[in-house]
Amino acid sequence: MPEALQIKAAVLHEQGGLFEIEDLHLNPPDAGEVLVEIEACGICHTDLMIRDGGYPTPLPVVLGHEGAGIVSAVGEGVRSVVAGDKVLLSYAACGQCASCDAGEPAYCWHHMEMNFSAYRYRNGEWSTPSALSWPLSSGTPEKAPVHGAFFQQSSFATHAVATENNVVRVPTDTDLSVFAPLGCGFQTGAGAIFNTLRPRFGAGVVVYGVGNVGLAAIAAARSEGAGTILAVDPNKKRHALARKFGADQALTPEEAAADDLKEMLGGGADICLDTTGRPQVLRAATDILAPRGIAGLIGGSPLGTEASIDMTHMLFGRTVRGILQGDSRLKDFLPKLIALQQRGRFPIEKLIKTYPLGEINQAVADMEAGKVVKPVLLMKDRN
Repeated sequence: MPEALQIKAAVLHEQGGLFEIEDLHLNPPDAGEVLVEIEACGICHTDLMIRDGGYPTPLPVVLGHEGAGIVSAVGEGVRSVVAGDKVLLSYAACGQCASCDAGEPAYCWHHMEMNFSAYRYRNGEWSTPSALSWPLSSGTPEKAPVHGAFFQQSSFATHAVATENNVVRVPTDTDLSVFAPLGCGFQTGAGAIFNTLRPRFGAGVVVYGVGNVGLAAIAAARSEGAGTILAVDPNKKRHALARKFGADQALTPEEAAADDLKEMLGGGADICLDTTGRPQVLRAATDILAPRGIAGLIGGSPLGTEASIDMTHMLFGRTVRGILQGDSRLKDFLPKLIALQQRGRFPIEKLIKTYPLGEINQAVADMEAGKVVKPVLLMKDRN
């Protein structure tokens, strides 16, 4: 049996803590699995929600779910990729439930287990907590087991084990530092427009939250021929960026009173997107919907978060639609987003700042301070 690989990874030991770069061992891929040498990995707000205890993912753990790299080895039965292929990594799905059978893997009935439990899904069965372990060394105090398999990848690391289903082969000239974040944030925002809501030509669109998800949605809405597009975000430094991506106007929440937004939109919004996951924002989004309008809920919230809505208002054909991963079918949708960027219609490269893996805590701090929209970790320092 092949020996475990020694890797470096960013380990989260405690809720709300810092990431620590540590040496770990990674087991070789089993049947249906793919070993990837990670070149780049985006940092997503979902990683930070787990850091802060929003979901009960066990600790210590290696997070990271927007990985990209080179296939090093494949397990038995893997046919769609071979060693040497460039790949993007994304969310995992079981491939066997009613949603997966219907071609809707984003709504896999086992989505929470597949992506957040830190349990490895091997050859159709739940297995050991992860492919990761601490290196053996005499005299070292015993540590709690280190968990991986976050989104069936755990790609805040130099290497990761994924499943065949959640890796997407891309051309050899693909710049992985640009396209790694397609695996979650960018595909979620763009897919909500392209795949789920599909605005009619001239539709009025409001996007709450101008991070990478919201900006991707704005770019997609403009590409689809939407009419008036409004962006709402408290960070005024993001407003110019929202306009560059296609928004007609950007407002702070204080400037975005329901009556004023309705007037700007000629009576109400056809489509609203809440990328924040905050109850008061979802309520604001539903309040400005025109009859038959749809509010898309994208932002993740801690388990148990509740929001109130006006039930009579909703009776008039209005809808709240939960959207996971932009309804993306990975192997088709991610290449489409790459092509869109190459045609200049999805300029995500303007949102990215790269950091070495060892500077992950600085990258997180810059992200939370609003200094950078999408930080991307590079596993090999290019300087």
